[in-house]
Amino acid sequence: MTRRLAVRPPAALAVLGAVLVVAVAGLLSLAVGTRPVAPDRVLDALLHGGGSPDALVVRSLRVPRTAVGLAAGAALGIAGAALQAVTRNPLADPGILGLSQGAAAGVVVAVASGLAGGFGGYVWYAFTGAVVAACLVYGIAARGRGGASPVKLALAGTALSAMTAGATTVVLTADSATLDQFRFWQVGALSGRDADTVGAMLPFLGAGLLAVLACARGLDALALGDDAARALGHRVGLVRGVAAAGATLLTAAAVAAAGPIAFVGLAVPHLARRMVAGGHRVVLPLSGLLGAGLLVGADVAGRVVRAPAEVPAGVMTAVVGVPVLVALVRRRGAVT
Repeated sequence: MTRRLAVRPPAALAVLGAVLVVAVAGLLSLAVGTRPVAPDRVLDALLHGGGSPDALVVRSLRVPRTAVGLAAGAALGIAGAALQAVTRNPLADPGILGLSQGAAAGVVVAVASGLAGGFGGYVWYAFTGAVVAACLVYGIAARGRGGASPVKLALAGTALSAMTAGATTVVLTADSATLDQFRFWQVGALSGRDADTVGAMLPFLGAGLLAVLACARGLDALALGDDAARALGHRVGLVRGVAAAGATLLTAAAVAAAGPIAFVGLAVPHLARRMVAGGHRVVLPLSGLLGAGLLVGADVAGRVVRAPAEVPAGVMTAVVGVPVLVALVRRRGAVT
């Protein structure tokens, strides 16, 4: 029996296609909503501004919302691709490894303490929670024979996520005011975000992106195994540490801004690797583009399915993304 070889487009073509998807999703995000705005009026509002109701809706409400969605989706996609490479585990993502729950716990502390309000305050707590979670997961997995193997990392992350979720629930149920404020953030949504949120995300996104991209060659080497990576001249511990730190920064920024959005970091890297045969220098940017398109597209779909009400983007990512991942898993060699 002969095995069919998958025909993949060149990397440049795949990236171009992803850019077009992001552009279409962004345009729809600016045009679709309770008040529909025609594409020509969207472009006019972006280029010329104006004081018409359509221009105000586009520039004041939908541009920041779309920008946050693009940034958070890209961050989660890149973080997921990096974590899957670091752990050599195709099921790794910020949620499974405990980073999202750690960041969420940090936001709960911020809300309950009353010391922070909005993204500018949440992000530091989210980052601290994600860092603490990453250190605990790695410390637990590193104990015993074999060190921090991919399976042990996944098990430790899952266990820590469950424990953190339980502790967070205890805090929330004991404080109704904190619960009321937290529950709107917890579902994962892009509505209500403003330009200040976008500006506050940029330093974290930039630092995380630089850290992960700097490790692209090292992540390719890790796929061959630690011994092979060392033989190729890479410092395995340094590559893992820098890439994990970058993924933590990206996750913290995304979770603080949009809530614990599920599924993007898990599914998008598999789709990116399915599209191109290149290494992480291509897979990481492509994962960012696909993640941005998926999250913004899910947000647009959430505005349509129950109009005039909205379904949060965090709910829609699962609805949109699960069929994608199932289709990839059913195809031979999709998850590697």
